[in-house]
Amino acid sequence: MNRDENSDLTVHTSAIPVEGISEGDNTPPETNVIATELSEEAQLKLEVLQSLLEPCDRTTYGQKLKEAAEKLAVSVRTVQRLVKKWEQDGLVGLTQTGRTDKGKHRIGEFWEDFIVKTHKEGNKGSKRMSPKQVAIRVQAKAHELSDLKPPNYRTVLRVLAPILEKQEKTKSIRSPGWRGTTLSVKTREGKDLSVDYSNHVWQCDHTPADVLLVDQHGELLSRPWLTTVIDTYSRCIMGINLGFDAPSSDVVALALRHAILPKRYGLEYKLHCEWGTYGKPEHFYTDGGKDFRSNHLRQIGAQLGFVCHLRDRPSEGGIVERPFKTLNDQLFSTLPGYTGSNVQERPEDAEKDAKLTLRELEQLIVRYIVDRYNQSIDARMGDQTRFGRWEAGLPSVPVPIEERDLDICLMKQSRRRVQKGGHLQFQNLMYRGEYLGGYDGETVNLRFNPRDITTVLVYRQENNQEVFLTRAHAQGLETEQLSLDEAEAASRRLRNLGKTISNQALLQEVLERDALVANKKSRKDRQKLEQEILRSNAVNESKNESLASPVIEPEEVESTTPVQSSSQELEVWDYEQLREEYGF
Repeated sequence: MNRDENSDLTVHTSAIPVEGISEGDNTPPETNVIATELSEEAQLKLEVLQSLLEPCDRTTYGQKLKEAAEKLAVSVRTVQRLVKKWEQDGLVGLTQTGRTDKGKHRIGEFWEDFIVKTHKEGNKGSKRMSPKQVAIRVQAKAHELSDLKPPNYRTVLRVLAPILEKQEKTKSIRSPGWRGTTLSVKTREGKDLSVDYSNHVWQCDHTPADVLLVDQHGELLSRPWLTTVIDTYSRCIMGINLGFDAPSSDVVALALRHAILPKRYGLEYKLHCEWGTYGKPEHFYTDGGKDFRSNHLRQIGAQLGFVCHLRDRPSEGGIVERPFKTLNDQLFSTLPGYTGSNVQERPEDAEKDAKLTLRELEQLIVRYIVDRYNQSIDARMGDQTRFGRWEAGLPSVPVPIEERDLDICLMKQSRRRVQKGGHLQFQNLMYRGEYLGGYDGETVNLRFNPRDITTVLVYRQENNQEVFLTRAHAQGLETEQLSLDEAEAASRRLRNLGKTISNQALLQEVLERDALVANKKSRKDRQKLEQEILRSNAVNESKNESLASPVIEPEEVESTTPVQSSSQELEVWDYEQLREEYGF
């Protein structure tokens, strides 16, 4: 278009010729537009286009683009698209100020009804479902129907926009659900992980619990380590591990195992709700500690199908670290033996007040998480609880993983040699397993859960792989529960008293200690009661010996004394156990 043609725009009765239409053609061109018929917006665009069509160098043209963008209050890219549309369609492109199908959805009646119905059903009663969670349901339904082009998140927002706008007008607060941009976390490799739904990204971390504990004998121990696994999308605590072992890949594995499996608890936990979270993550997001960088954890991820990532900066770990402060303020600070997070400000009577055992603290933590923390409302989620958000944010119901599929990756292990008759000795307990009789003298791997070692899993090493052989049960303890810490404490106690260590003796010792600690008396009172029990047992043993022993003449005393001393010094040791435990 030259300058003379531009001057014709000022003539109200003249039409602007469009490229491709000759002047001699009698057929009225459908694309001809009278200049006076242009709206004010179209006229403004036309003025901008005229200035851009003038010949100029590249630098000047770039400056004109910026000026045109400022004049139209749009981006430079939008002005460039406007120029291209002008070149293709002429003034017709300027008159199309909006879409002819504006306000209509091109996704079909089925999907529109499904989106509206899903949002309505997801917000009935106390349930709350955000548009993002509706979009997740749409993707899951499309996968079920084999629809390769389902409505995306923006389309779901457009469909729900009138409903959400109506809700906002009737309320003085924001609509429920997670508003704003989707949460994203950055990895050490520079990748951005967008957290879109439940079980998408899990985080894990450790902290010492600020509570001093006692053992089964009432003796003061130390603070245990608490490991938590958090779902980033819902902030739900998925699983925990509590113990005295320092952070390691084994501890992380046990916490992961607890998070992945469905959780069931007995009546002793006094739960009002269920810990309904389970499944497996797609991404495992942690700090750069040695335990999280281990090959063991990468192996677990490869076998279970999730990717391990390290945090880019410490500040990225706020989601997993925040529950520790909540537990400290709302639970640990109310318990006997609370130490506080600052050693210099530790209460003076913390050691004297310590009364809880590891098992008792674990029951209190589970009760707090299940009945309070996961059922509480997070400030970022409106009136949707953490568990409610986790449940609503699932693309589909997780398929429970078989417990056996987690044994190789997620259980502590120890090596032992099979004794004659298919017996195994572990932690001073004697085990018997079916089919072990054929492996006498061979070394096997024992995998076990530290919370209950009455049953261990026996594996054999074959071609760089562990092959499952059988389950071995502690003889006489098949119906009981005995943790690793309880077994170690009971063994020390019996050894110090000079008593024979056996399965029944260990169980009896634990039961007596549980009854003693259950009284919840002070350490001084417990020790006093313990001394009375020991004196009573000594008196009973002396009476039994006097009744059972024959009368000894005075002259026989001297000759029998050496025999008694030699029998008292006789003690049988397991050489294989000593070599494995002490390295000789």
